[in-house]
Amino acid sequence: MSTTLHCLGALALEISADGPAGSLTLEREVADGLVESLGDDLRRLLPGVEALDAGIACALFDPAELLRPSWPVHAALAELSGSAPGRRGGRMIAFGAQSGRMPAVALQPEPSLAGGLLRLLPFALVGEPAQVQAIGQRMEATLMDVGMAGAQTALDCQAAFGVQLEHARWLSLHDLAAMIAMQYDHAGLAGCWRLIEAALLAPASEEWLREEGEPLALYRDGEVRIAQLQSNADEADPSLLKQSIMRTRQLRAILAAHGVASALLPVAAHENPELVLRPSLQ
Repeated sequence: MSTTLHCLGALALEISADGPAGSLTLEREVADGLVESLGDDLRRLLPGVEALDAGIACALFDPAELLRPSWPVHAALAELSGSAPGRRGGRMIAFGAQSGRMPAVALQPEPSLAGGLLRLLPFALVGEPAQVQAIGQRMEATLMDVGMAGAQTALDCQAAFGVQLEHARWLSLHDLAAMIAMQYDHAGLAGCWRLIEAALLAPASEEWLREEGEPLALYRDGEVRIAQLQSNADEADPSLLKQSIMRTRQLRAILAAHGVASALLPVAAHENPELVLRPSLQ
C-alpha cells in the first residue's frame, strides 16, 4: 500500500453521574478483548469498512482533548495504525496501555480533564484512498442518525472501563465538533467556540469575539489575544470588573483545554482595544 488516507471518529460514551469513576485507560490484554466487539459494531454500521484497518485507542478522552489544533490524538492514532506491522486491510488494532501508559504521549488522557460525563474512544480508519473516501462519506452521511452502539458493545465498554453507561454512540470527528458547538451555544459560549473553530479548521484565519458581556478577543497567528482593560479603580464598577475577570478566566481555561494558546494584552483607558489586539488596523 503505497498511499494511504484515513478517516477519523470516536465512540462517545455518556457516563452515569451516579456510577463509579472507572478507568481512563485499558491495559493491552483488556483492550485486545474489547476491540472485537467494537469491530463488529463498525462493520454493522459501515458496510465496506472491513477493507480498512481500524486503529482504536482504548482510553477515555474529554471532547476538548480530541478537538485541538492539528488533531493530535487522532494524528498519533492514524500514524500508529498506518505503521502497524502485518498484512494491511481488515485489521482491528487495539492500542492499550502498559502499566497505565499508552504507546504515545498524545494518546494519554489528561487526568485534569477526567471529570466530564461524556467520554470518547477515538478511532482511525486507514487504507487505500478510494476506499477511505467512500467510508468517510458514509460516516458523515449516516453515523449521526444511525450510530447508536450495539447493546453488546455498550455492555463490554461498561465492564472494561468500570463505568455505568447511559448511552453509547459512534460519531465522525465532524459530528463531534458539531455536537460540542451546540453544547457551547446552549451554555452561552458560542463566541468562544468560534475562536476554537477557527483554530481547528482555519488556523491561518482571523476571528473576533465582540459580544456584550464578553472580553474582546481576537484569534490570529495561532493564539487568542484578549484585551485586558485598565481603568481607574475609583471609577470602576466592582460588579462589572468582577464579571469581566471571571469571564476572561473562563475563556482562557476553555481555550487551554482545547490546546489553543491565549495571551492577555493590557489596554489603557485612552487606547482603542481593537488596535491593541490588531495594530495593523491603524
